[in-house]
Amino acid sequence: MLDRDGYRPNVGIILVNARNEVFWGKRIREHSWQFPQGGIKHGESPEQAMFRELFEEVGLRPEHVKILGRTRSWLRYDVPRHWVKREWRNTYRGQKQIWFLLRLLGRDSDVSLRATEKPEFDAWRWAGYWVPLEAVIEFKRQVYRLALNELSGVLFRGVHAPERPPAYALSEAHPSNHD
Repeated sequence: MLDRDGYRPNVGIILVNARNEVFWGKRIREHSWQFPQGGIKHGESPEQAMFRELFEEVGLRPEHVKILGRTRSWLRYDVPRHWVKREWRNTYRGQKQIWFLLRLLGRDSDVSLRATEKPEFDAWRWAGYWVPLEAVIEFKRQVYRLALNELSGVLFRGVHAPERPPAYALSEAHPSNHD
């Protein structure tokens, strides 16, 4: 399901623990780390897709988390052309995502990377909120920058926030990417 501009609707999940550290998953059989994310199926709302993906990728159910916030609008990234299947190259551009910020109410032991037959991650850890952008695959970095910046205002409202690294600065060179 693509929109008219060639973007597949998707959700991203920033899951934080009581120390405001973020869930960082290692892609199965790869050396890349990322937040849980996945496509929105036809007829699903972004919230329904987020809960489905949360279970499929991390094994957590709605009672294990609390929604703290979500991005105001879609954030987009283009997938490099050479990563796109040949038959999709004229129509598919990338993903548009609504990002959710969730608080883990359960325990670390509630996380299960093998909740489904097709696991996405083979390892996970808690990381500082401002994950090193160089650890994020290059074409997704701007979306991570935008989502973490926007949702930091929700998470750290009224509490001391960790210092924002220079890589997270938003400038004219990095447009907002919002609708």
